[in-house]
Amino acid sequence: MSRRDWMLHLGLVALLLALHFVLPAYHHGNMARIMVLAVYAMGYNLAFGYSGLLSLGHAMFFAAGMYGTGLASLHLGWSAAPAWGLGLVCGAALALAVGALALRTAGVAFMIVTLMFSQAFYLAILYFGDLTHGDEGFVLPAATRQVAGLALGGEGIRYLVAWGLFSVCLIGSLWLVRHRFGRVLIAIRENAERAQLLGYDIRARKLVALVLSGTMSAAAGGAYGVLFGYAGASFAAVQYSIFPLLYVLLGGAGTMIGPFLGTLFMFYLIDIGTGITQAYMLLAGVALVLLTLFAPQGIAGELRRRIWSRLP
Repeated sequence: MSRRDWMLHLGLVALLLALHFVLPAYHHGNMARIMVLAVYAMGYNLAFGYSGLLSLGHAMFFAAGMYGTGLASLHLGWSAAPAWGLGLVCGAALALAVGALALRTAGVAFMIVTLMFSQAFYLAILYFGDLTHGDEGFVLPAATRQVAGLALGGEGIRYLVAWGLFSVCLIGSLWLVRHRFGRVLIAIRENAERAQLLGYDIRARKLVALVLSGTMSAAAGGAYGVLFGYAGASFAAVQYSIFPLLYVLLGGAGTMIGPFLGTLFMFYLIDIGTGITQAYMLLAGVALVLLTLFAPQGIAGELRRRIWSRLP
């Protein structure tokens, strides 16, 4: 990996840390939320952008991490770290089970199967309302949202935890896609038949990619729960499967910084749009259409096409 690649991504990490000291309170809270959602988008990008798996059910992985963490805190009284660890295990196990079945299909059928699994997960949350509090969701106990005596609900520690998670996932993903395994995933995305002729087990590698993607999405869901103190069924709905797809398409599929740029753009577009009209998703739709017409590879994708051809 070139020094230029490292400088770009470590520069982004350093910039986000510097913003912690200068952002006003409102944007400080927004940026913490954006970094957590960007981790979700990075997980999605690993499946879609690098492996060619167009999933419409990633909300179930996000929600598995959130509910695994939240239920352990609510019913078992676990503190944040072990509860979050359980959320990761839930997300990884669910991704493994879903992937083992869904990867028997491809293309549109894969999209439909993942959507159906996600809907089943959403309905299960509503059905077991005595445990999950159904559609209303629940607030995580403040006493369990602590690490080493530090309350994760505080603005400063919340930002730093979100920044730490984002940094680890960004650098880890960068290393992965530059590693041999990542290069094979890209080869499978570009030409699966040729990769199979070269002797690669396509289905096994896609399954590993989906499990890593689901685990990263669960990490974001669990972090969202402990940092913002709430778990709700809406996070498992179809809308939350569409959001990471939009983040990645707007930012640039198959790029490392694209998910962050797309999340940042989309978050503030909706934030500003809600102050203008209730049909704020119309603004997101218009932005997506314009970007598809004039920058079909997304923001980072255009940067790669026009300026930096080796952008990861």
